[in-house]
Amino acid sequence: MVLLETLSLRHEYDRRTVLKDVNLKINSGEVFALIGPTGAGKTTLLRLLDILESPTSGNIYFDGADVTRSRRQWTDMRRRMSFVQQRPVLFSMDVYNNVACGLRWRREKIETVRRKVDNALELVNLAEYRERNVKNLSGGETQRVAIARALVTEPELLFLDEPTANLDPVSTAKIEEVLAHVIRERKATIMMATHNMSQGQRLADRIGVLVGGEVLQTGSPNEIFCLPAHTEVAEFVGVENILKGTIVDKDDNLVTIQVNSNTIQAISDYDIGEAVYALIRPEDVIFTPAKEKSSARNVFEGNITKMSSMGPLIRIEVDCGFPLLGVITKRSAEELGLKVSGRIYASSKATAVHVIKRWS
Repeated sequence: MVLLETLSLRHEYDRRTVLKDVNLKINSGEVFALIGPTGAGKTTLLRLLDILESPTSGNIYFDGADVTRSRRQWTDMRRRMSFVQQRPVLFSMDVYNNVACGLRWRREKIETVRRKVDNALELVNLAEYRERNVKNLSGGETQRVAIARALVTEPELLFLDEPTANLDPVSTAKIEEVLAHVIRERKATIMMATHNMSQGQRLADRIGVLVGGEVLQTGSPNEIFCLPAHTEVAEFVGVENILKGTIVDKDDNLVTIQVNSNTIQAISDYDIGEAVYALIRPEDVIFTPAKEKSSARNVFEGNITKMSSMGPLIRIEVDCGFPLLGVITKRSAEELGLKVSGRIYASSKATAVHVIKRWS
């Protein structure tokens, strides 16, 4: 069942368009991650959906009711939601009273407050911190208190704005562990904005990609990261081989794409003559010092033009008549004796090439 929906949502600040015709459906009980670069409009969209601001145009539906501009409904709707901001502000008091404040504002009984706060602190693994002043908390602990405060009112919809931004890796891992636990235990509907793509993959049922104020694609993590529908999405999720070409042959769904002076084979429904992009993830490129027999349909000989170290990995750029980027371990590069200007064979399977239509 759809819990939250937007239709042609648009927002402007000082005549500058921040969001353009956003159409989304968030299902009850799902975790939806909104990913995109900094400045894409993620925080603005969450603020609109949490009724902290009114959109310039378009509609927001919550549980089937149009709540876009109905001030009478806003209070009731917001009581069914919670929002954890990127930099949460805690009150100058102990952890217990910070988490309890929302329940007290709702005039819950003392016994109910105590039980719910204790449960929320257990959920975020901070039960032993209940009497600690929030001034003495780390950044990760502060974020967990904010999550507990948001969860204690048992919202139907939880918004998270960059929940691990500016945290160290250990704190980030703890927050993700807390969120995974919340997802399992509460089965609440969660909408999370993040620029951390791996986080979206790990936690979300579905992902939406917001670039330049537009939602360019929504789908499962596998669809977003392996089957991007736009070049902007492909670039953002790390598909660095985006090759412009034209389909020149087709045998069933095995197509041949002319890319400069070379050809690439892929699986596609597009017809001969279609202008397309062939997308290949760097990790799907295999390097060998000599041409070998294999099931790979695409084998290209070329010169290594650049090698860059990335911790335990090496990025290798090859000129095959078109630029092709691959990633291998340092040990593999050493064993193969790879060096700049050296000749090498680069291969990929037809099934590893994703084809999208070239619109311009």
